[in-house]
Amino acid sequence: MSIILARISKYATQQMLKNGGGAIVNIASIHSITAVAGHVGYAASKHGVLGLTRNFGVEYASQNIRVNAVGPGYIDTPLLDELPAEQKQGLVSLHPIGRLGNAEEVAKLVLFLSSDEATFINGSYYNIDGGYTAI
Repeated sequence: MSIILARISKYATQQMLKNGGGAIVNIASIHSITAVAGHVGYAASKHGVLGLTRNFGVEYASQNIRVNAVGPGYIDTPLLDELPAEQKQGLVSLHPIGRLGNAEEVAKLVLFLSSDEATFINGSYYNIDGGYTAI
């Protein structure tokens, strides 16, 4: 996890305390809860995001600040467009839903978790991965 995320969260919560509360949604990854050989640094940083999410969720709950995280699967972004078609199709095949996710789907989950519709959700992690972590 980036030290920067912890610092940003600290300053964000300070402002939220002045405003009577708020919501933070951290972006983790499916690799927060899975293992991929050769990617130990990435996995460790994403595990750190979950630890920060849960701890801040507990620490600030009584002050009306909710902290949650989402863990996207592979999302169809310009970065993936740089992959050879065969490799991109390999990523698609990892998702039982049969396709990659898109940024709008992730944004909708983040928006929900940030909204007043999610006031009893705190310190939680949500996969948005087309079934990737279900298998």
